[in-house]
Amino acid sequence: MTRRRIGQVCAGIALVGGIGVAQTAPAQAATPAYPIGGSATGYASWVSTPDANPPGVNVPCTPSAAHPRPVVLLEGTTSRITHSFARIGPLLADQGYCVYGLNYGDTDLTASTGGVIGAVGDIPTSARQVSGFVDKVLAQTGAAKVDIVGWSQGGGPLPRYYLQNLGGASKVDSLIGLAPSNYGTTFFGVLTLVGAVQNATGVDLLNASGAPAFDQQLNTSPFTKSLNANGDTVPGVHYTVIETRLDDVVTPYTNAFLKGPGATNIVLQQQCPLDATDHLGIIYDNNAIQDVLNALGPRVPNFKPSCQAALALVGTPGLGGLPR
Repeated sequence: MTRRRIGQVCAGIALVGGIGVAQTAPAQAATPAYPIGGSATGYASWVSTPDANPPGVNVPCTPSAAHPRPVVLLEGTTSRITHSFARIGPLLADQGYCVYGLNYGDTDLTASTGGVIGAVGDIPTSARQVSGFVDKVLAQTGAAKVDIVGWSQGGGPLPRYYLQNLGGASKVDSLIGLAPSNYGTTFFGVLTLVGAVQNATGVDLLNASGAPAFDQQLNTSPFTKSLNANGDTVPGVHYTVIETRLDDVVTPYTNAFLKGPGATNIVLQQQCPLDATDHLGIIYDNNAIQDVLNALGPRVPNFKPSCQAALALVGTPGLGGLPR
């Protein structure tokens, strides 16, 4: 039973107890337990309170029988969880998942920008941060495994390094990547992300130090080549890649896709021709989020989301098609 349903039942009991007569309460629209944000909320919180948690994220929680695995959220390069998961975090919490997330990859650049620019540190070092965080989540919740939902770096190279090199495969059931940079990006994709961040924050990343994750995510980097040298999946983990043909950061967009066993690759425009989201908008894209929910379970084969129009940068403006 969801928090909303519990609240409705309690309200009905209070009404009957107060007047002594069973009556039918007028129908009311259900409201989520946590406010589900959009792109404006996410971008504003990223700049104003970069270390904040999205509503419902990192709240002490006991996993339910319906959702026995906690979900760990991993942000994208330069982002923070308050921006990356302003929509996905509270939505999952409202659906009854235990939801956790961390800001990883801080460097001197992070400090010099007041905590705004994160996830730019050495990827193997960030993966060790994630490893320790997952261990804490498992210890606190008593769960056997977690699911990881990540965006860009956080949905691809970082958690995959953790799975392949740091023993993460025994602790993770599913890795769900939104526009992940699994096979890196061309230099022009990096320039697009750098330009977007500079426009939003005024930080000139091209002339900034302390951001090795940029070079590591180039398609020609030694890190990218090493990560994929012996296959891109590990046994026992379910992989889902959700990508847009209009990705302007992971270029070409097919570099997001995995080739190994256990991987499902989704192209949003094949599901929904109305979807015009890009790399930055995919985290607010309701079509993509429906795919995330399906990948967490029940994993319906050939799942098709309720198609909603989606735009670059902002994703889907409303909440249509999402379970409420």
